[in-house]
Amino acid sequence: MTKRERVIAVIEGKEADGIPSSFALHFPQDQATGSKAVEAHLKFFKETDTDIIKIMNEHLLPEHGMVRTPADYYEKISAITRDTGFIADQLEMSKRIVDRADKDAFTMGTIHGICASGIHPLERMGEGYNYSEVRQMQADFLRWDEKKMLAAMQLIAEDLCILAGKYVKEVGADSVYYASLGAETKWFTDEEFRRWIKPFDLQIMKAIKDAGGYCFLHMCKSGLNMERYDEDYAALADVVNWGVYEAPMALEEGKRLFPGKAVLGGFENRSGVFVDGNEAAVREEAKRIIEGFGRKGLILGADCTLATEQDLKLVRAAVEEARRL
Repeated sequence: MTKRERVIAVIEGKEADGIPSSFALHFPQDQATGSKAVEAHLKFFKETDTDIIKIMNEHLLPEHGMVRTPADYYEKISAITRDTGFIADQLEMSKRIVDRADKDAFTMGTIHGICASGIHPLERMGEGYNYSEVRQMQADFLRWDEKKMLAAMQLIAEDLCILAGKYVKEVGADSVYYASLGAETKWFTDEEFRRWIKPFDLQIMKAIKDAGGYCFLHMCKSGLNMERYDEDYAALADVVNWGVYEAPMALEEGKRLFPGKAVLGGFENRSGVFVDGNEAAVREEAKRIIEGFGRKGLILGADCTLATEQDLKLVRAAVEEARRL
């Protein structure tokens, strides 16, 4: 089997000749965009030999001025979404990577979900607007003026739907990795998540499917109420990935929540054998994960992105061991 055939077989519940793998990391800032990002991606894929070529996305919604109220937010988002240069730049970089990458591999674009994309302009307003503060600001603004905020979020969602479709139809990607936030109990209640986050998540995931791509649903951060990702999400997801050690929810438990769906994961991303182990330990951990989960429906990976300074020889050891089993 080719890498692409192996991944598709797992997604479709068929037998594969080995366990495919997918790992990714954020490249250094000077290699995050442009030609250096293209070269960094190709080097990573060559050194790790992953079955899935996941294209990172650092072309984020830009900052367009200070935001102090929901009305400010709507005004700034309206200005951003009229200029989709950040989408064009991501697509151009992605196409260059796909054109030069391993033709046998399964390809994947990345979308930061409605919650993450919504805070990116806020994070760029200046010193003091850190991750926790802007997540709280987002929640506070939604409670302050739901109508104005949801109108702004709809504009963001429309842009992300455009990106989803173009990844598949213009870049030629097989799939899109949709990174969802919002299910952490710290920021939203179950009802707020259902009203404010879920409709946009589903809208964008549907755009991936409508374009003809496989949808990889990533559920990120700690303290998740995984039950928020209900049957509506499962209906649109082909593969699911979450922080097994963060949520926490074991891979085997994910089979219950997402019956019939392929699961991506197994390794801790910022601790464990990828941090303090050697190649032999990584291979043993890969074997343990696969034996515990079973061969069917598993794509070996990590909870989330690996550390930028990750030793890629260890990643390759995991990839080779999985493919051998």
